Order: sequence, then C-alpha cells, then structure tokens
Amino acid sequence: MSSVETRPEWAAVIVEHAARDETARRLVGQLAALEVASLAFCRLLERWARGEAEPGTPGRRQAALRRAADRVETALAGLEQPLGRYLLELEADRAEGRSWFGEPSGAELVDWEPVLARAGVHVAAHRVAVAYLELAVLVRALEGLSSTVRWRSGLDRCSLWAGLFDLRENLLGRALEDLRAIAA
Repeated sequence: MSSVETRPEWAAVIVEHAARDETARRLVGQLAALEVASLAFCRLLERWARGEAEPGTPGRRQAALRRAADRVETALAGLEQPLGRYLLELEADRAEGRSWFGEPSGAELVDWEPVLARAGVHVAAHRVAVAYLELAVLVRALEGLSSTVRWRSGLDRCSLWAGLFDLRENLLGRALEDLRAIAA
C-alpha cells in the first residue's frame, strides 16, 4: 500500500538542507499548519475590511476572531521546538546569509480600529495590527520560498538559516503574545 504525500512547494528547500528527515518533516508539518491558520486569520480580517460581515452577528464575529487567533497561537506554540531543533541541526557554516523573511510592505500596515468597530468586535486594534502584520509577512515569505523552488534558483544554508531565525524572532515573541491576548 502506498501513500501520496503532498506538501507545499516551499517545503522542498527545508527538506533539501535538513540534517535529519524527521526534523524536516516535523518543521514542514508545523509550518504548513501555521501557514493555513495564518491565511485564515488574515482572510477573516480582510473580509471585514471589505465590508463582508461574516459571521452575521457581532458576537459570532468576536468568537470567529478568537478561534482564528487560537488556531494561529496553537500552530505557533507547536512550531517553537521543531524550528529550534532544525536551526540547531542546520548550523550555518558562517553567520552571513541573506534572509528570505522580508520586511512588511505598505499593504500589510493596516489600521484595524475602524474595521473592528464596524464589525462590532471588541479587541485591542494594536494587537490585531501586529498579529496581522507578522502573519502576512510570514505568508508572503513562504510564497517567496515557493517561488525559489519553482524557479529552481536555490537557497544556500546560510540564507535559509537567517530567514528561519528571523521567522522565529518575529513570530515567537510579540506576535505570539498578541495572538494569545486576542484569543483570550
């Protein structure tokens, strides 16, 4: 009996540079879960920004935002150990590498206060802004890794390490705290 494994395109870069297959599998699985949860969180907010008030009541919208934040928080919490292990095993041979984990763009800087007020959702807008910003940058960065695979342009170990280190620093600090507050 055979099984077909599907994984995101960006996973090829992580698998290519992995010291151990098990470490790569765990990291890819957790990053994929984080990507899916991040997209759901960002798309929920983006629909509200366009005036699509789904779910239909403020109470349900509040609950939907909390559930979306909770899913991201869970995925982030599960990412810490496999990411740390992968970074340790990757051990870049030099501390110089070009990070593929980018800076925020203007499109990711959104004032969520009027959107949340219109949706009837009571949560600190600055926390939503930080969480959205970091998650949107993550999604864009993973898409950039997918493009690297599609174009067969390659990514060296040092650059992969630098990007994963940036991901860890950006998401497992303030963004995680803000997501926990939103989910509470």
